[in-house]
Amino acid sequence: MARAAATRTKRRSSGQTALDVLKSDHAEVKKLFKQFEKFKKSEDSEGMQQVAQAACKALSIHAQIEEEIFYPAFRECADADDALDEANVEHAHVKELVKQLQQAQPGEDLYEARFKVLSEYVQHHAEEEESTIFSKARKSDVDLVALGEQLLARKEELAAGQEPADIAALAAREQTRKRDGQSVRGHRS
Repeated sequence: MARAAATRTKRRSSGQTALDVLKSDHAEVKKLFKQFEKFKKSEDSEGMQQVAQAACKALSIHAQIEEEIFYPAFRECADADDALDEANVEHAHVKELVKQLQQAQPGEDLYEARFKVLSEYVQHHAEEEESTIFSKARKSDVDLVALGEQLLARKEELAAGQEPADIAALAAREQTRKRDGQSVRGHRS
């Protein structure tokens, strides 16, 4: 109980706006996409699987907080209906690819292609969202700090009991394998 209160206090004192929270999510998943490519290049199936699963979890939570909290906050006041409709369609495609990836393994048909398309969709979505929807959000009268607190609280709820993606550990894993001269070629699942 005290830990939850401390987390809430820390979150409130951070002053992160909703846009900061979402941009941070975008940056995190972009790092995961790059890490996947590194594992793919070194033919590290286990690394690819770990990164893909981390990206899928992060994207699922991100889409949910946008759909539940962020998008509805601007439907009424930001003249962003068209952009929000497009974002919802993009989310549907991302969710389908996430579902397919969660049910697959590296080495299976279309696994790497699905991840590549997921990466492209998400990067396009993030760029469009940051330029169009975020611009409209800044011009609205919505309290972006309070909305940021809501997004962070919901993210915590959705991630409860799940290990957060440790991008640094995944990158270190790759560096250790390279340093030790371990080859993963031929060890595809």
